[in-house]
Parts: sequence; structure tokens; C-alpha cells
Amino acid sequence: MRTDLHRHLTSPLTGVRNLGILAHVDAGKTTVTERILYLTGTTHKRGEVHDGTTVTDFDSQERDRGITIFAAAVSCAWDGHRINLIDTPGHVDFSDEVERSLRVLDGAVAVFDAVAGVEPQSESVWRQADRHGVPRIAFVNKLDRAGADLDAAVASIKVRLHTVPLVVQLPIGKEDGFTGVVDLLRMRSLVWADGRGTFEEGRVPDTLWEEAHRRRRLLEETVAELHPVALEEFCAESTVSAQTLSAALRDLTRTGEGVVVLCGSAYRNRGIEPLLEAVVAYLPSPLDVPAVRGTLDGAVQERSADPAAPFAALVFKVNSTTTGRLTYLRVYSGTIRKGDAVLDVGARRNERIGRILRVQAGQHSDVEQAVAGDIVAVIGLKAARAGATLCTPVAPLVLEPPSVADPVVSVAVEARRRTDTERLVSALARLVEEDPSLAVRTDPETGQTVLSGMGELHLEVAVEKIRRAHGLEIGVGRPQVAYRETVARGVSGLVYRHVKQDGGAGQFAHVVLDVEPLEAAGDNGGGAAVDFVFRSTVVGGRVPQEYVRAVEAGCRDALAEGPLGGHPVTGLRVTLADGATHSKDSSEMAFRTAGRLALREALRNSAMVLLEPVVEVTVTVPDDAVGGVLGDLAARRGRVSGSTARAGASVISATVPLAELFGYATRLRSRTQGRGTFTTRATGYAPAPSAVPRGTPDR
Repeated sequence: MRTDLHRHLTSPLTGVRNLGILAHVDAGKTTVTERILYLTGTTHKRGEVHDGTTVTDFDSQERDRGITIFAAAVSCAWDGHRINLIDTPGHVDFSDEVERSLRVLDGAVAVFDAVAGVEPQSESVWRQADRHGVPRIAFVNKLDRAGADLDAAVASIKVRLHTVPLVVQLPIGKEDGFTGVVDLLRMRSLVWADGRGTFEEGRVPDTLWEEAHRRRRLLEETVAELHPVALEEFCAESTVSAQTLSAALRDLTRTGEGVVVLCGSAYRNRGIEPLLEAVVAYLPSPLDVPAVRGTLDGAVQERSADPAAPFAALVFKVNSTTTGRLTYLRVYSGTIRKGDAVLDVGARRNERIGRILRVQAGQHSDVEQAVAGDIVAVIGLKAARAGATLCTPVAPLVLEPPSVADPVVSVAVEARRRTDTERLVSALARLVEEDPSLAVRTDPETGQTVLSGMGELHLEVAVEKIRRAHGLEIGVGRPQVAYRETVARGVSGLVYRHVKQDGGAGQFAHVVLDVEPLEAAGDNGGGAAVDFVFRSTVVGGRVPQEYVRAVEAGCRDALAEGPLGGHPVTGLRVTLADGATHSKDSSEMAFRTAGRLALREALRNSAMVLLEPVVEVTVTVPDDAVGGVLGDLAARRGRVSGSTARAGASVISATVPLAELFGYATRLRSRTQGRGTFTTRATGYAPAPSAVPRGTPDR
């Protein structure tokens, strides 16, 4: 124990912070990142999103569109600590980039708009961070905007994110008059003078003295309810010291029981220094997070963040550039040097590290080695994909890869010139390699090449990337959504007998299946996303266990195409109720075939429902355009769930089928004279009306 504690106190890893910047689109993530880089001396000029001069939005499409599309990693130093920071996208179409980033981060800063509070994508990325157990602190940005309200933003954090906000600052001034904050831990004021990049520390203003003490007391009481040491001191002294509060806030942040809330205006360079201090004080180092777990031959193993341990790293991003293939790694244990041989465990392929690069968004600098806790890029790997585990060949281990969401929108793509067809195929393969949330297939009926992704903007960006990077002229078809089929009313006791005898060994399998919807079966309670459940109630050994597994595999094969239009089938439960075998002709292949054909027949005999993807749409429009927007949403089969007033505008929430939103951005602009905006968040699938064409190609 003493040895571990001594290593923790003396290891340089205690000074490392791997964190991401998370938020809804336009909440100010990239501006926060730019101010961090500027204050830490990494850059010498403040980059602006509207000028296209930011470091992390270095791709030409990001600068043209004014949004973050690709997760960008940068490194900087603050107060003796090295901060590896990833600026993530805020648009729902690029949530897979956020997912891959969160898989390798130790902490995060969630940025919220002081006017809008928690917005739909803010909630989505917060849930993603919950799944990965990533500790967070919150930064309420844009306090200089008209209508900014810290208390309202904090209330939305508490209600919508179901967490305990621990507010440690009080704003000085409102809207245009916002000049600084009161630090409630040390009871001091921090004021940023106009035109200066540093704050002036002073005493709490007399006009805020009473309110600051009230909020400090509220902070002490909230922390004491959650932290035993703080509670003990509060009961004994009727107060909690700044030192105890700071230690308690660190513990509550790392356990996820509370979230520290700071505030400021990144655009005006106010509040960034305290944010950096909070990152260092409250978010964990690689030594503070649990040892990474992996599997080897079914056995679970742990690898601690120790440079002397066997090397293990996870690939979370691949990027093809004009200078070569960049593979981004999070090193979890061990040390890697230039020229070292590594094993890509999933591909069972040995690779060699050519160069190791410290990443600065679009710029890179060579380093000799990378150790546990580092986030770096390497050159020399030929085939490693996002989610691959790299490790030392003598100590293999498989780390859990980040999950990849299923694509929901597809377009047909083709080269304008026949001579460019092969180049397009190569470009698409490279695109899918870089972004696993994209998929490419050939439609068996039309022979078209179909590109699938997470949304209309996602596909638009992907196609434009091919055009710019490869100089190809590409034709793009109308977007199609990915429909699904499900069982509304199933069948019981369907008997299927598979017998084949055409010389040589025969095939025999007898199965009896019950098929029912998952909701009726009660398998998806608790909100878990379950697509298919299989079980066996066969007794007396009438069907051996290995054949039961074969039947399940056959049923899963049958889910690929449903009877309505060949769409994937979801949301059903299959029970193998009975069966019979033959002493010579039964085999796993026979029972797999029987399972596949039996379920296909059962689905044809069931009442099936076509499902279409639906999204939650949040539309912000001027008050004088509300009527027209509501009518347009109704025409798009939208169901309005709420409307609130916010700073001279109305915010309308509705659930709308994804297929009805193609081209909605142009329509909204025309109805609101360019003043309306909207965002979406995927919510799942819902029954589609019978008028929806069932032959829409999405297989």
C-alpha cells in the first residue's frame, strides 16, 4: 500500500489530465478550447470560429460551416500539469465521434449556454459520458449574452441531467455588464478588465456580500449531505473550510455524485483561468481512474497505468492525410518507442511503429516515446482500425472497443465519369476506415453503391470530403431512411420440419417456435434497448444444447430481412418450445437452417408493423413565426410536446419522423426569414403509416 501511494505521489502521471469538451452545437466548446490554448501559451493569437481561425476546427469544411465535425486533440500545459484535450462535435450527426472520444478520456468539461441551459444534444452527450463513467465539471458559458441566467441554467442541469449541481461561483454583473465572478470557496472576487487577458483578485463587492454568503452556505450544506468528512466538519463547526470543501468536491466529481459548476464568457476571455484550476483540482489523472480491463481467452485481466507494465493501447481514431495514415492511440499501460513492434490483437497482425507524434489538432511534433496515460498519434500502422487493441506481442490483451451506432440514413452515390468508378470505391473504403459510423454496400436489386450514415448532414459532409480530397465529381441520390420491421402480434406453436435427403449424409431438424413482441414478453423493461431475445423451454434433452445454440443462430440470420419490405427485424422474442432429432441426420447445420426457415415462416404468419426512425426536434423561432412553423411541423407528421418562451423567441419541441426532415433547414429559413434554427436528437423508432413505401432500399 505504501509503495502504491508513494508511486502515486511521485509519478509524473499525477500531472496529466485527459479530458474532452462536450456540449450542444453552438454552446461554445471550440471557443473554450481556443481560450485554453491561448491562456496556456500554446497559441499566441486567439482563434475565432466566425473568422475560421481556430486551431481545433482546422478542416476546411469545419471552417466553412462554422461547426466542429471531427474530434480534434490538442495538448497544453497549466500550473505544472499537462492537459491532453479533445474538442468534440456538438451536432447529433457526429455523436459517434463523441462516443469514440469518451471511450479514451478520464474526464470532461460540459459546456452549457447560459441562455438556453441544457439543450437536446447536451443531454445526449451527458448520457454518453454516464455510460462510460467519465467524471465531469460544468461550465456555463455566454453569461454576457442578453437573457443569460446562471440560476436557470443550473436548474435545467439539475432537472434534465438528474445530477446535483455544486455551484462554486457567483457572477458579477449581468449580460453586457458581466465582468467577473465571486469565488465561493475562497470568498474572493475575480474581475477581468476590458482588453486584458488576466483577472484582478479582490474582495467580494459589498452589493454581493450577503448573496455570496448565502450561496456559500448553500454549497456547504449540499456538499455535507453527500460527503461524510464534510458532514462531520459541518456538524462540529457549523461551517466547512475551503480546504475540506475542495477535497470533497474532488471526491464527488470523481464518483459522479455531484458536478462542480463554474461560469464565464469564453468569447470575452472571462472565467477560463478558474476553469483550468478546476480541471487540475477536481478531474482525475490516469492514476486516479480504475485500471483498464481487457480479456484474453475469456479471462478478464487488468492493466494499471504504469509505464513499466506491458504495453496496451486502444485505437480511437484513424485519419488519412497527404503525409500518411495517422492512427490515434490512448496508451493505457506500458511504454511505446519508435521502431517497436506491436500486435493488433483483433486482426492478429504484427505492425511496427514508424513515428510517434504529439498532436496539436492539424499540427504534429515528433516525440521519442509515449507512456501510460498519453494520447498520441502514430505513423506506420497499415491496417489498425478504430476500436483495435494494440499491445506488446508477448502479453496480448483485448480492450473493449467503443460502440458504433447503426446508420439511419442512406444515399446512392456514383461517379459522374465511368473512369472514376474505381477511384470512388477506393475513396469510400478510406472514408469508412476513418469513420466507422459510415457504411458502404451495394444494393442487390439496383446495383447502386449506397452510403449510409447518422444523418443528412453526416452524409453531406462525407460526400463533400470525397469531392475535395480526391477531386471526384459525384452524383448523389435522394436520402432514404433505414426502416425496421417488428412483430405486433406473434404466433405460438409453429412447427417446422427440415428434412433433406439427396444422397450421402441427410439433414433432419424438427423445431417448434413461439414468437411474440418484446413488449408483451416484458423483456425490455427499464428502458434497455433490446432487439432480440431467444430462450429455450425444451425439457428432457429432446434438443441438445449445441443444437439449441444453432437454432438461435439461425433465428438471428432470419432477422436480416423481414416479410414487409426486406428491412431488418427488431423487437421480438423467440422461444424454442419443442423439437426432435434424428440419431444420424441431425447436425448443427440442419438445426441452424431449420431455425432460419422456421422464423421466416413465423414472421410471414405474424402481424408485422413497419417502423421508421423518429427524432426529437427543437426549433427556435421568432414569436411572429410560431404559427407557420407549428403548421409545417404538423404537415410533417410531427407531434409537438412543448413550447417555451426564451428571450423574445419561442422554443418548440416536437417528435418528427426522420424521413420528413429532409430539406427542413431550407424550409425553416424561408418561413422565418432566416431567423429560425433547429436541432435534432435521435429517439428511436415508431410505427410508420401504411402509406410509407415498403420497398425503400436500406438493406
